[in-house]
Amino acid sequence: MKRLFSRLALLGAVALSAFAVPANAGTPIKVGYIPVLGSSALFVVDGEGWAKSAGLDLQLVRFTSGPQAIQALVSGRIDAYVAGVLPLLQARAHGADVKVVTAASVEELEVVARGKLAEALPKQQDGDVPVSAVKTAFDSFKAQQSRPPRVAAQPAGSVPDTLLRYWLQKRVNIPTPLANTVSIVGVDIDAAQQAFLAGAVDAAVLREPALTVVRSRLPETRTLATGHDLLPDQPGSVLAIVKPEAPEHQAWSQKLAELFVKATTLLATQPDEAAPFVTKALGGGILSEETLKKALEHSASRFVSDPTRIVEGVRQLQDFEVEQGLLRKAQPVDDLFDLDLWRRVKQ
Repeated sequence: MKRLFSRLALLGAVALSAFAVPANAGTPIKVGYIPVLGSSALFVVDGEGWAKSAGLDLQLVRFTSGPQAIQALVSGRIDAYVAGVLPLLQARAHGADVKVVTAASVEELEVVARGKLAEALPKQQDGDVPVSAVKTAFDSFKAQQSRPPRVAAQPAGSVPDTLLRYWLQKRVNIPTPLANTVSIVGVDIDAAQQAFLAGAVDAAVLREPALTVVRSRLPETRTLATGHDLLPDQPGSVLAIVKPEAPEHQAWSQKLAELFVKATTLLATQPDEAAPFVTKALGGGILSEETLKKALEHSASRFVSDPTRIVEGVRQLQDFEVEQGLLRKAQPVDDLFDLDLWRRVKQ
C-alpha cells in the first residue's frame, strides 16, 4: 500500500510539473496572417528558424482578408495577428484585448488601371498622374463605356476598401454616392488580382507581389495612385498580440516582437536573403523566386517596424470610417498600440 501511494505521489508530481512548463517552451502560438508581402517578416522569422531557436512554437494560420482574421481573433482562435491594422479597431470595439506591438510595412497598397481606363489617363510618366486627371479619366470612361469603371478591392471593413474610399472622396474629390462614378467590387486578395488580369475589372487596389505579377503580364498597366498618393505613411501590416501583458503571453510576446523587428530590418536591408522564405510562403508553386525578389526589392524601403509612424494614419482612416458609417464610434487609437513593449524591444 505504501508503494502504491508513493507511485501515485510521483505521478502527481509529474502531472504538476507538466503544468509548470513555461509558455515559450513548447506551447503553440497561433499567428493569423494575410498572404501578402507585408507579412514577410513572419515568414522570415519562421523560415530562418529563429522562432524555434528561441523556444517559440509558431503555428501560422492563413486568412484571405483582415475581417476574416479578426473573427478568429475575437473568438480566441489565434494569439497574434499579422495583417492590416484597421480591423483591429473593430476587434477592440467587440471587447478583444489586442495591441499592436510593431509595424511591418507602410504604403503597401496602390491603385492600378488597365484597358480603356488606363488609356483615358494622360500620357505622362507612370506614377505622376494628378488626381484631377484621375477624375477626368473616370468620367471619360463612363461616357464612352456607358458604365462606371469597376475597381476591385477587398471586403468592406478591410484596409484596401477603406483606403480606396478615402482616396476617392478625400483626394480625388469624387462626390457621394461613389457608385455614380466608380463601382467598387469587394473580393478577396487572390480574386482581385485574377479579376484584374482577366479584365473583369478596370482597376484594382493591389500590393506586392501582385503588382509585380500584373505589370509583368500586362505591361500597359498604369498606376492611378501610389501608396504615398493614397495616404503618406499609409498604415500597412502590423504585428498585434492578444493580451501581450497577460502572464501566459508575457513569456513569448516580447521575444516574438524582437524577432519580428529583426526580420523587418533584414527585409529592408537584404531583401534577397529573405526571398526564399517569402517564396515558400507566397509562391505556392506558381510565383518564382525571381518574381518575389523583384517584389521585395521594390518594397524594401516600405518595411518599417516603428509603430509610431502609422498612428496618425490610423486615426485619419478611423475618423473616415466613422464619418462613412462603417464604424459606430471611434475607438481610442492610442490604446491600440503597446508602445511600452515597443520601447523595450528597441532597447
